Amino acid sequence: MSSVATESLKPDTLHFDVSLAGLNTFGLAAKAARYYRATSVASLQDILRQEQPELVLGGGSNMLLTRDIEGLVLHVDLRGKHMLSESEHDANLSLQAHEVIVEAGAGEGWHDFVLYTLGEGLGGLENLSLIPGSVGASPIQNIGAYGVEIKDHFVSLDALDRATLEVKRFTKGDCAFGYRSSVFKQELRGRYIILSVRFRLSAKQHVHRLDYGDVRRLLEEAGAPITPRAISEAVQQIRRSKLPDPAKIGNSGSFFKNPELSASEFEQLRQRRPDVRYYELPDGRYKVPAGWLIDQAGWKGYRDGAIGVHDRQALVLVNHGGGKGADLWALAQRIQADVQEKFGVKLTPEVNVY
Repeated sequence: MSSVATESLKPDTLHFDVSLAGLNTFGLAAKAARYYRATSVASLQDILRQEQPELVLGGGSNMLLTRDIEGLVLHVDLRGKHMLSESEHDANLSLQAHEVIVEAGAGEGWHDFVLYTLGEGLGGLENLSLIPGSVGASPIQNIGAYGVEIKDHFVSLDALDRATLEVKRFTKGDCAFGYRSSVFKQELRGRYIILSVRFRLSAKQHVHRLDYGDVRRLLEEAGAPITPRAISEAVQQIRRSKLPDPAKIGNSGSFFKNPELSASEFEQLRQRRPDVRYYELPDGRYKVPAGWLIDQAGWKGYRDGAIGVHDRQALVLVNHGGGKGADLWALAQRIQADVQEKFGVKLTPEVNVY
């Protein structure tokens, strides 16, 4: 039997032998033996009573499929976004007069959600514009860009326990956010399915973050008033100039995390490369751009058949079309080994590998 595309499949129904090519931003042609797209909490609970998934899918933007999935692929597609009334949010939040709480379903596209908040005149998420993926995946990864991370505006999330089928609310403290990490990538990995997420945003008196990348320069060149929407447009312009569009060339954005080195580790690196680029962190460690390390190791623009490294951003691994996930993962491991040998720095993947 040949696999079928998910667009034509009825939701909240179990399907067999389904192509996942359209459900991962690398565009890799993996298949699911069984596939279920859940559009409600009740639907999620129903399928979990029958079978535990081998893979849970959101927006498919932070994953590398190296094989077909022989078990169940559960696609979480819970939608909806709205501002909460005073009676709907926790009174202990102590909101300022200019702040609001916005909630979105886990299946909402992240960038579409950011645009929604901007359309409502809200600020806070504009620096995170054009990041691929879903709202539900954003706290798992603690996504960040241009000086802002999810944790800066996160309030809480609701998640379904896969074993008990009970819904639990997680506060910011519960999530143990770290650099591109959270409790859902550590000790609670695989236990919960995120249902909805809430953010604290500003309706006025916006606090802008402009000191990363070329954001401030683009705004000054435009000469327009600095607003959340103007910042979003500048961020989108920068990202489009540096990062490939997954709709045109398969990729998952940044493949590796930026290494964070201790003072002694950084000094050893600087002895090897006095020209190393870095950012000093508040705790005395040093963050080194992974893209710079990969570029200096000579991998930018590398291509081996259908897979390779993007020619404008060495941090992005790409599938030019028809590539295999196993080959792409093998390339990632070669890059890791080369950077380790040349710089003594270990690169850690930001994507999840299956």
